[in-house]
Amino acid sequence: MTQVQPTIYESVRSGREVFCQQPLAQTPIDGILQKLFRMELPAQEHFERYMRHKWRLNHKPSTLQGSFTSVKLFLEFYGKSGKRDLEEMERADLEAFIEHLQDGGLKISTVRTRLAFLIAFLHFLMEQEVISGALLKKHIKLKLPENLPRAMNPADVQKLLSVIDDVRDRALILLLLRTGMRIGEALGLRLNDLDIRDRKVHLFQGEKNSMEEWST
Repeated sequence: MTQVQPTIYESVRSGREVFCQQPLAQTPIDGILQKLFRMELPAQEHFERYMRHKWRLNHKPSTLQGSFTSVKLFLEFYGKSGKRDLEEMERADLEAFIEHLQDGGLKISTVRTRLAFLIAFLHFLMEQEVISGALLKKHIKLKLPENLPRAMNPADVQKLLSVIDDVRDRALILLLLRTGMRIGEALGLRLNDLDIRDRKVHLFQGEKNSMEEWST
């Protein structure tokens, strides 16, 4: 029996049927919207509209994910404060959210990134006339951590001391290195502030009406 070869039309139709049976690839916005639909957030419809807006602008997946995470965290925090309508939002709500992030131990760079994503969302709401532009009239300040002084490398300390011949200067440098006091504090010391026997230096702080002890 002669076998009939399938026509080109039949081959194309067969391939199309197989293609139609395969699930379509999920886009980044699909995954974000699926997560969003499973949540209950204040102003969720505005949040969804904003994410679709960013997708239409062809933002990178990393940008979409960063925006989603930052705005989600804020809306969760906003809802826990007892508010649901964004029209009730005050500047104090933004400041409290930033403090909440910082108290959670996030690095200042991460907090700034979260704040930038949130401000972009707020600008979108202002363009939609959902919230007032006065909300961002003043710059939001971040609470910067105090930078602790770094200790010198022991080899650098030896190099520094090797070029100091004056006894007074050498004693002053050693005092600063071993106690960590400021130069102004060291220059303000008097002979009575030194406790040679216990190897301590008494440092008086007039403004705070207190005294600190430095061990040498």
